[in-house]
Amino acid sequence: MSLCEFKPGLEGIPAAESSISYVDGQQGILEYRGIRIEELAEKSTFLETSYLLIWGKLPNQQELAEFEHEVRYHRRIKYRIRDMMKSFPESGHPMDALQASAAALGLFYSRRDLDNPIYIRDAVVRLLATIPTMVAAFQLMRKGNDPVRPRDDLDYAANFLYMLSEKEPDPLSARILDVCLTLHAEHTMNASTFSARVTASTLTDPYAVVASAVGTLGGTLHGGANEEVIGMLEEIGSVENVRPYLDERLQRKAKIMGFGHRVYKVKDPRATILQNLVEQLFEKFGHDKYYDIALEMEQVVSEKLGHKGIYPNVDFYSGLVYGKLGIPTDLFTPIFAIARVAGWLAHWKEQLAENRIFRPSQVYKGLHKEAYIPIEQR
Repeated sequence: MSLCEFKPGLEGIPAAESSISYVDGQQGILEYRGIRIEELAEKSTFLETSYLLIWGKLPNQQELAEFEHEVRYHRRIKYRIRDMMKSFPESGHPMDALQASAAALGLFYSRRDLDNPIYIRDAVVRLLATIPTMVAAFQLMRKGNDPVRPRDDLDYAANFLYMLSEKEPDPLSARILDVCLTLHAEHTMNASTFSARVTASTLTDPYAVVASAVGTLGGTLHGGANEEVIGMLEEIGSVENVRPYLDERLQRKAKIMGFGHRVYKVKDPRATILQNLVEQLFEKFGHDKYYDIALEMEQVVSEKLGHKGIYPNVDFYSGLVYGKLGIPTDLFTPIFAIARVAGWLAHWKEQLAENRIFRPSQVYKGLHKEAYIPIEQR
């Protein structure tokens, strides 16, 4: 049996057949279940989009109302999970707290009835409902405050913003966050989704699936990149410093955060939508100098690297949106996770339908026939 050609990072190698989402990186197209992301961002909501991703169709009015009702009334977390989170170190990253909390949630629902549609629906609802509560709770508890109780009368995004500050958010802010969640909900076989599917293929519980994906998302080459973008803009400091900064980075062949994508060779369609959201926020709540820096960066990078297919990705403008919403920088990636839970659960459900455990091969490059050396002779 001959070995297949080794591809670092499995680049270009299909790992699954899926009907969930589609990307055309040459034309800048992203579809969820065949519907363009631009249309969903304009017309749908995050929970409706989640239903579409997980169950494969847009819900009718009654189905959506029932789904929203279930999510609203499962937002509270067990007091033991809350007590566990209080013991987390204040200096810990919120993504680490979220990974631990998501895994702990599985301790309370350890029965694995993966052939039961009721079990699957309950797990979907519970994870979509409680992950935002966990993120907001840790944010407050690491400052020494008690978490804010969820409000059943607020929609998904508005409730999350409320739990962060105990202030009812402006409707525009809530709507923009909801759009952001929709944009981040799913994106084919990225690293965290692959992690989720590998974990799901072992037939473990969905809480472990989400926890493994959260751990993968936390890396700076994946979800953590949006935090790095804000740090980069702050480091540049002014529009005049953009070109010297980029010239120095390019000379060192260093990565420019927020630019380039493994799939997209044009501007990420989500970045275009996010840029429009930034402008809406600035129009209502005031300008931000970092947006001017970002615009100049996009122009200069396109000028210097556009011929290589390097353009803004989803991380480039998302941090500006979250920052204007008053969200701390180290919560940017947890918000990404709140959204991507929908995609992970869609892939979990799809994996269960025709499951085969992942067991890739490797190219061995080590030694053979080495003798064991006794410890006293080493």
